[in-house]
Amino acid sequence: MKEQYEARMLRIHFGEDDKWHGKPLYEAIVNKCKELGIAGATVYRGIEGFGASSTIHRSSIWSFSKDAPIMVSVIDREDAVQKLVPFLDEMIVEGLVAMSRVQVVRFSKSPSDSTPAIR
Repeated sequence: MKEQYEARMLRIHFGEDDKWHGKPLYEAIVNKCKELGIAGATVYRGIEGFGASSTIHRSSIWSFSKDAPIMVSVIDREDAVQKLVPFLDEMIVEGLVAMSRVQVVRFSKSPSDSTPAIR
């Protein structure tokens, strides 16, 4: 089964060392997405990157910084993604959130596999 629809994508960029209430920020964001019923979130650990501080962050054991770049990608309907934004305002001390409209093409084995949050 193939389903197409318009959605929102958030790409949340920050450092691996960032925390929220003592646990990794990326873990807190993914847990909040799950709690809010958001269709999906994926965490990516970068090899190298820099942001507003202009400090280059690397994941290599040879670098001085152990604070690898992290990106959390979230995709769902506009209203579902907007429920997450106030929590990000509280959770993110330093980082970048990029929001864009996306065209989603979702493939599934059967109609029963569809994610209710996306309809």
